[in-house]
Amino acid sequence: MKTKGKILALAVLFAGALTGSAADTLKVFILAGQSNMVGHSRGHTIATLFNSDGPKDKELSQLVFKKDSKASKAMLDEQLVRARKGDELKKKIETMTDADAKAAAEAEVEKIKAAGEAYKKGIEDSLLVSDRVYINSISDGNRKSGKLSIGHAGHGPTSIGPEYSFGLSIAEKIDGPILLIKTSWGGKSLNYNFRPPSAGEYQLDDKQKASAKADEIKKNASLNYRMMNEAVHQVLDNLKNNHPAYDSKAGYEIAGFVWFQGYNDQFSDAFRDSYKDNMVHFIKDVRKEYKTPKMPFIIGVLGTGQTKEKVAENAVSVGQREAAQAPEFKDNVLAVESYTQYALDSLEVFKKGWPKHFLEWDTVGSDRPYHYLGSGKFFVRLGDSFASSMAELIAK
Repeated sequence: MKTKGKILALAVLFAGALTGSAADTLKVFILAGQSNMVGHSRGHTIATLFNSDGPKDKELSQLVFKKDSKASKAMLDEQLVRARKGDELKKKIETMTDADAKAAAEAEVEKIKAAGEAYKKGIEDSLLVSDRVYINSISDGNRKSGKLSIGHAGHGPTSIGPEYSFGLSIAEKIDGPILLIKTSWGGKSLNYNFRPPSAGEYQLDDKQKASAKADEIKKNASLNYRMMNEAVHQVLDNLKNNHPAYDSKAGYEIAGFVWFQGYNDQFSDAFRDSYKDNMVHFIKDVRKEYKTPKMPFIIGVLGTGQTKEKVAENAVSVGQREAAQAPEFKDNVLAVESYTQYALDSLEVFKKGWPKHFLEWDTVGSDRPYHYLGSGKFFVRLGDSFASSMAELIAK
């Protein structure tokens, strides 16, 4: 029996070698930034992908929903009809004087709300959980690790940022186990909070110099840059705890970095004007930190202006593009536009007055325009776009 057991074990090992199941190098991707990397989209809004007739959105719906999922355009359309009916009833209730009729209408609205909650849960339960991609994430106060799924963002337990579709998409483009390390905090600037060491000492403005907390302000410059690296190193020092397929003999490699930030650098001349240089310093410093001189690096271009013209007027967006085009970054840094992925159909609902159309709005969006409406469609599109550009850099 012992001999048979040994023969069987050898046969399994040999079969594994033939099929390529021997341990592969763990590919590690770092994702970092501020609130739109944190993620402000509730998972159920991903179903708005079904609103589009475009082939790309159809592909993305197949990427994120389970193969046996019942999520569909018909489900979304039914919910939108129901939500609009509920919003209309709410308006009528405001002017109703008959107590019985009002009570009946209010009961009907509650039924519609309950059906909407069931719809949202059904959509979220239909979204894919990866067996191959794992994640360790900091999204403001939400710290979580495990298999890649919805819920690794900062807008509730089922929310997403770009990490969700990025991980699912990059897994279709490269081999081996994948680990995402995401560190993100809302309301942080590159010039101050994420200030890279080689950018030099942070210069206090006149108001800060006069502050009683001037020393504290100076001390906290680059705090998030340091926190980012501390968090990443903690994960790298405990890889087996963060991905079960990690094999110390096969090792790991830092396969790429995704940066999505910029909003808080818009409101000061010093912050705006130095963005390009700060970004160049940041990329160089991160590569030095992780001993990866040519680490593929993606810069997500701030696109809250929504249109090509508005984004082109934004000094931060321009600085991000220019940093990616620096000669020393040829073939290893790319700027990826975000405004092109904006969910314009959700924007229409927001603009017609979301408080008065709340049930409809709650179906298609989660937040304000500066958070890209908290649109699941937007974040899935963007994460996939990041992954496609990352794969392009890896291939080079």
